[in-house]
Amino acid sequence: MEKRNIKFNRFYKIFNITSSILVVLSLILLIFKGLNFGIDFKGGTLIEIRTSNETVNISKLRSAFNSLDLGDVSVKNFGKKNDYIVKFEKKNLNDPKFISNLKLKLSDKIGETFDFRRVENVGPKVSAELLKSGIIAISLSLAAMLFYIWIRFEWQFSVGAIIALFHDVFITLGLFSLFSLEINLSIIAAVLTIVGYSMNDTVVIYDRVRENLKKYIDVKIFDLTNTSINETLSRTLITSVTTLLALLSIYLFGGEILKGFSLAMIFGVIIGTYSSIYIANPVLVNLKVNHNTIVKEENKSSINSEPQP
Repeated sequence: MEKRNIKFNRFYKIFNITSSILVVLSLILLIFKGLNFGIDFKGGTLIEIRTSNETVNISKLRSAFNSLDLGDVSVKNFGKKNDYIVKFEKKNLNDPKFISNLKLKLSDKIGETFDFRRVENVGPKVSAELLKSGIIAISLSLAAMLFYIWIRFEWQFSVGAIIALFHDVFITLGLFSLFSLEINLSIIAAVLTIVGYSMNDTVVIYDRVRENLKKYIDVKIFDLTNTSINETLSRTLITSVTTLLALLSIYLFGGEILKGFSLAMIFGVIIGTYSSIYIANPVLVNLKVNHNTIVKEENKSSINSEPQP
């Protein structure tokens, strides 16, 4: 057997306790604080504006919008210094004079002219349908992943993958709840990507564990998972680091619109890599998986596949 370089298994218990606390805290945040849904899911108006002067202060612009009785207002700079995205709850785009009156009021308060380059309105019916579609998309992806794991591995491996998967999703959503980060359609896409990335990392290590269970009959699962992690470590790190470099570039240079998506992905890649080592593998240890586990399941499969006389 190859000499193990890093004793990952020494920290199984510590990180299991830490993760359990984080999941519980995330659930508490999701239940009592909830998520900060963007206009995609709760409805509202989005306006992309360009000021005539680059020296307009964002706080002054935010104060001007807050004084116009538009509900909850979000003002963010993106692209050039004088480009802003403004989101607010009020939905009055059915009134043809609403936008022109808004321009006049804004100019009076700040003393600058504004170019409204894009105006979008999401009504309550559309936002409810988008939220429903987002929930269905995440649920179906989770169900598909779990079905694949269930038929691909023994049930003990399936339990480990399921726990790791829900661990990643809950903690990621808990982070967004804690910092009141906006949840929009791009974040749903990020969560779906995190689910796939986390599952991929777990499957790679589980495949190696399964191979090693067949090769090393007398080695305990506690040590064998550690060996398997070390054997796949270079692949895991290369994939994670290269992905993080790309995501960091998007976060730093992709503009305000892509920051939420890239932040969710960065956190998801880190937590997914972590869970594939310190969540999925300890489950196998706790369920006392051994060589006989693999042999029994393979024997069952071979018996079921034999033609009946």
